[in-house]
Amino acid sequence: MTTLLSANGSLEIPETFRKTDSLQAGQRCDIERVGQGDYRVRVSLPETPAEPQEGLVALLRSCPVKGFFAPMARTETTDDLQSLCFE
Repeated sequence: MTTLLSANGSLEIPETFRKTDSLQAGQRCDIERVGQGDYRVRVSLPETPAEPQEGLVALLRSCPVKGFFAPMARTETTDDLQSLCFE
């Protein structure tokens, strides 16, 4: 199948190939130059969005020691700062 190189250097994978391989916009492609005018294109599998929060929440809920967190005693606040005067 033939496709055209656009003015900005982009190539479009024909629709029949995109449908056959279930390719989606934004998928990463690796292009390898095999020889002059000969290239190999490999499309990576789409990355499934990971939910990093789920593991963290499960870890915190499974903590065997309850009440281990103690806030630090604070002796200074922003109220203690002297205001700056520019004269």
